[in-house]
Amino acid sequence: MMAFKEQLLAGKVAFVAGGTSGINLGIARRLAGLGARVAVAGRNPDKATAAAQSIGTEALGLSCDVRDYAATRAVLEATVQGFGPLDIVVSGAAGNFLAPVQELSANGFRTVVDIDLNGTFNVFRACFDLLRKPGASLIAISAGQAVNPSIMQAHACAAKAGVNQLVRVLAMEWGPLGVRVNGISPGPIAGTEGMARLAPSAAAEQALTARIPLRRYGTVAEVAESAVFLCSAAATYITGTILDCDGGSQLGDASGSIRGV
Repeated sequence: MMAFKEQLLAGKVAFVAGGTSGINLGIARRLAGLGARVAVAGRNPDKATAAAQSIGTEALGLSCDVRDYAATRAVLEATVQGFGPLDIVVSGAAGNFLAPVQELSANGFRTVVDIDLNGTFNVFRACFDLLRKPGASLIAISAGQAVNPSIMQAHACAAKAGVNQLVRVLAMEWGPLGVRVNGISPGPIAGTEGMARLAPSAAAEQALTARIPLRRYGTVAEVAESAVFLCSAAATYITGTILDCDGGSQLGDASGSIRGV
């Protein structure tokens, strides 16, 4: 991990939607490790409790479905009641699967858009009057599908493109209040449910890593460091940005033969 100053986030309050597993849990743990008091929220109450216990004593495990605005507002209020005004809000709940459009049901398309896009709106809109202003930092977890059309990913492409535009609009509207809004677009990240679904075999993983300039999957820890940067004092003049943490994978196919490589 990077040598961020210990207790860099002491006194900060963070809320991580979708924070019970994968990238989002990694972010929550890293924020807590730097001194923040952290609440994680997910649909499964048992997983939320277990995630909070894995983080430490100054952590809350809360249950909600981000598609439900009232339920999302309730867990945000519970976080503020327990810890105080929100300094950091991460919206990372997501759903995805592979499906060509002709086999993609209307319900399947709607579900991914509901979780990824509507869920991000719900988290950010519901937290607005609970934020510490000025100074709050909001981070949405996006994906490369937002800008790169991908076959069998119409639902994710549409949802994440919306997330990116939502980030930019909120940055414009809330910037005058001292609230920064950014996104992180992870590339293929090892050990995540998403990659287990999108590249389920060793052959698929090998084919994918051959296309990535850095020739490997990223790690949850690397995405977490990106989140720390965006909510730290090192990024106080950065807003409306989608930070690619992807090993260069969004640059295009780098699998061609290159002399010396």
